[in-house]
Amino acid sequence: MAVSTTTSRLLTLLSLLQTGREWPGAVLAERLEITHRTVRRDIDRLRAMGYSIGATLGPDGGYRLQAGSELPPLLFDDEQVVALAVALQAATATGAGIAEAALRALTTVRQIMPSRLRHRLDALSFTTLANPAAVAPDVLIAVSAATRAREVLRFDYASHSGEDTALRTVQPHHLVTAQGRWYLVAWDLDRDDWRIFRADRMTPRAHTGPRFAARELPAGDVAEFVAARFKGADQADRWPCTGRAILHRPATEVRPFAADGTVEPLGPDRCVLEAGSWSWIGLAASLNRFDTDIEVIGPSELTHAFAQLAARNAATAARPKTTKAPATGAFERSRHPDSNRGPLHYE
Repeated sequence: MAVSTTTSRLLTLLSLLQTGREWPGAVLAERLEITHRTVRRDIDRLRAMGYSIGATLGPDGGYRLQAGSELPPLLFDDEQVVALAVALQAATATGAGIAEAALRALTTVRQIMPSRLRHRLDALSFTTLANPAAVAPDVLIAVSAATRAREVLRFDYASHSGEDTALRTVQPHHLVTAQGRWYLVAWDLDRDDWRIFRADRMTPRAHTGPRFAARELPAGDVAEFVAARFKGADQADRWPCTGRAILHRPATEVRPFAADGTVEPLGPDRCVLEAGSWSWIGLAASLNRFDTDIEVIGPSELTHAFAQLAARNAATAARPKTTKAPATGAFERSRHPDSNRGPLHYE
């Protein structure tokens, strides 16, 4: 369908150019269902409004939006306005400390939004819960700048309890966000190994160190590397301990809580669950949460883990009550996902 008005056509053209790629004039004419001459006139209109649009000649030439010296008027089509408003409304879930700024920006956008778009946005009403581990924007900017410049980063890193800090010196490689938190993937110069740091516990020092040559991650993709470390694996995104067991519950009751495990029905009242965890004890404990009889199919390590877990639980039940919290044990320090040690290499 041809774009009906000049204004809406300019918005669509600008939206295409903002993707960052170079668009041949013939392709733009086809997408907008206009002539090549109209494409050139529309490009000239956008240039007159302050948008810096470069052009290359030849059969492979086209148009590309470039960075301009002046801020032109912001033009958005309907879908972009709705996307912007939804993103601003969900800003608190990002883990970045921009909730107040996002709310003010959303108010501004709504004031200039046509009534038809306000109605669409109101139909998509939702509540975003505040993130308790939000990171100050200045921290994200400092970490991201050092990562992009490949400069050694020094920062004070708070312990999990927040009672003390330690100076860390790293080569920052990737700033990532996952499950509402921000993390820095870095090569720790003091420990000579990869580490993952929570950004909300970082306080960057004022000056960065020398530049460095980027290292290759053990897993080529940063998403796979982070997912693997969160599962306690070194490289591959899979659990280091995987087992199979028969649960005396219907598959329909187990499947919603099986996470990334696989469930096979065995009649109306039983099913086979194949699942994984960062340890055999952890896997046995996760299977117990289904509150039913369990038959281990394998491996033998899982059977042994149930025996260890039973012994620990019996000892816990027999232990006298105490009002004083015990000191954190080596097991928790080495395995807790927010600890400073352990196979996760998570700081």
